[in-house]
Amino acid sequence: MPKLAKITKIIDLREVWKHEARDFSKWLSDEENLKELSDAVGIDIALGEREASVGSFNADLFAVEEGTGRKIIIENQLTVTDHDHLGKTITYAAGKSADVIIWIVQRARDEHRQAVEWLNQKTDENVGFFIIEIELWKIGDSLPAPRFHVVEQPNNWAKAMKAVEGLTETKKLQLKFWQAFNDYAFNNPAFASHFSQRKPQAQHWYDLSVGNSDYRISLTANTQKNRLGVALYISGNKELFAKFASQKDEISSFLNMKIEWREAKKNCQILTLKDGSIKEGAAKWNLAFDWFMETAIEFNGMAKKFDV
Repeated sequence: MPKLAKITKIIDLREVWKHEARDFSKWLSDEENLKELSDAVGIDIALGEREASVGSFNADLFAVEEGTGRKIIIENQLTVTDHDHLGKTITYAAGKSADVIIWIVQRARDEHRQAVEWLNQKTDENVGFFIIEIELWKIGDSLPAPRFHVVEQPNNWAKAMKAVEGLTETKKLQLKFWQAFNDYAFNNPAFASHFSQRKPQAQHWYDLSVGNSDYRISLTANTQKNRLGVALYISGNKELFAKFASQKDEISSFLNMKIEWREAKKNCQILTLKDGSIKEGAAKWNLAFDWFMETAIEFNGMAKKFDV
């Protein structure tokens, strides 16, 4: 008979993190641990600052979503949820004009889960509240391993339905197209290993983070010109665009496709286009999805190779 270890849960989180701000917040702000939290909530979190000032108070962590710049407040509580911390999360969110509010706790009371559920129901699709229980587990005498358990999150389906009611037929088609892309692309392990899944929107583009707040990969489906596009979209950093442009020949050779270099007043793009219409029907969408996936991976490789 094989000998197996026993999995045990550490009940008192303060055995590992003695103090919320000095220990847990500092641990969470580490890039590797923020990545674990990002995977749990489904958005790419980039740290802004710890103990961020909000009037005479301080939020535990202030962050942004990579690629979109959405503001994120993270409030930590190594005990059971209480009214005081719920009030703090709302106060900090208002003070920072946050779009995403994440409350990390030892255990969530039913009353506070219901309160956050109500907030998610009453706010629009641009604002989301999360309650996440942080757990610690050991296998035998191993080091403790953390686990983020999402117990309350935005009801994206309900909010999406509410938002769809006033959409034009084109916007509804765009939303349906990107929803189908999400389902198709992120069931592909090769693609999912490069990018994190994002919430589809009723718009002509879908952005993918590449782990750098200065640029992202943007997929586009133009329903007027019937063209599909993949671009490295650089936000407000002309020096970075110039750095890539100085390597035009090498980048063109690396990608081995027709490339356009577009420089606007603020934002710039390295872009490739192909003919394609999402109006042809869902039966032909997989061809577009395959091209998006293959080209996005190639652009991701290009960005990492030439941003040195």
